[in-house]
Amino acid sequence: MKILAISGSSRRLSTNTALLNAMKDTAPEGVELTVFSSLDSLPIFSPDAEGALTPDVVCDFIKLVQECDGLIISSPEYVRAIPGGLKNAIDWMVSRFEIVDKPVALAHASHRGDDMLYSLRLVLSTVSNKFFEDHFLRIPLIGKSPDEVYELLRTSELKHKVSGFLHSYVAEIGER
Repeated sequence: MKILAISGSSRRLSTNTALLNAMKDTAPEGVELTVFSSLDSLPIFSPDAEGALTPDVVCDFIKLVQECDGLIISSPEYVRAIPGGLKNAIDWMVSRFEIVDKPVALAHASHRGDDMLYSLRLVLSTVSNKFFEDHFLRIPLIGKSPDEVYELLRTSELKHKVSGFLHSYVAEIGER
């Protein structure tokens, strides 16, 4: 099974990206978790650039979405909203079919960000028939470096929490 984990942050030392990268170590056997953290490489969406005019970098991103069995999205909140890069990536998929039946779950690396999460849930439930709202992982990691995130997620309690989230999500994908 292939899971694509998308970081909503383009920050090099992002806690959301670090959370997703650290999750690789707790992925269930037989699950390949790939992290995409290059939303800043996607050009701004324009309906005029769809179809044969879709930029190669967007086609490559869409292919990753198409080839995975499920998506996990982890994003920061920017000014109480979805970061522009993440919303832009979703906009590139809105008139396509790759995400429509793709199981989607959320992870979050902060104790705050509820306004963004509300908006993201609304957007994802609109573009995907299989947005798994009940599959949600929240670990407060604000101010932690990627190395600190990795070490924290190796502790028994958090490793168990992440493992439970991933196993539950993978099982739900397998049932549908």
